[in-house]
Amino acid sequence: MEAIEPLVRHFLGIFFLMIGLQFAGRTLGLFRRMHFSHINYGERGSAPWWHRHIFNVFRAAILLVCLVRIFADIDGGLGVFGALYQWPVLLAGMVLLLVSFASVNYLQAYMHEDWRSGIDRRAEGTHLLTEGPFGRSRNPLFISVITGQLGFFLALPSVFSLVCLIAGVLVITRQAREEEKALAERFGAAYDDYRTRVPRWF
Repeated sequence: MEAIEPLVRHFLGIFFLMIGLQFAGRTLGLFRRMHFSHINYGERGSAPWWHRHIFNVFRAAILLVCLVRIFADIDGGLGVFGALYQWPVLLAGMVLLLVSFASVNYLQAYMHEDWRSGIDRRAEGTHLLTEGPFGRSRNPLFISVITGQLGFFLALPSVFSLVCLIAGVLVITRQAREEEKALAERFGAAYDDYRTRVPRWF
């Protein structure tokens, strides 16, 4: 445990810092090339707008906590679950985070020019993806993100990470419903047929 715990502690700080830098770099690069933002907040006060802001608050809190933990022992204030804070659990969390990272990148690459964060209300620019990973689940990207949230809880089993997990799953499941409503409005019968063939999650 003496060797694994510092490894996972440093891993979490570096991992979430790199996630933030990658997301920012990808977003800025796409904006520079395509001349529009791939990040869509939705109308102010709408459900997607709230989902985005709640997600951002928790993402920033997770990054801050993980970076601070590299330099200071703040676990007492996070409500760490001692029974779960064991090396097999921490390693399992780290593995799930890496699986999530790889699968999110794979799915975003698979979506290519159709990737968006949030609901894009523009009339052009995206297609209805129904094959590959989208032929097995209507929301494989959200599943990958939830996998990462579970991984974070296991890599830092605590009250803090449990709250992040619960909030994250609630926000993602609600956002999935909002995005599916938007897709149904946009693609009509084609989406209705897709929805009857492919499950929302598994």
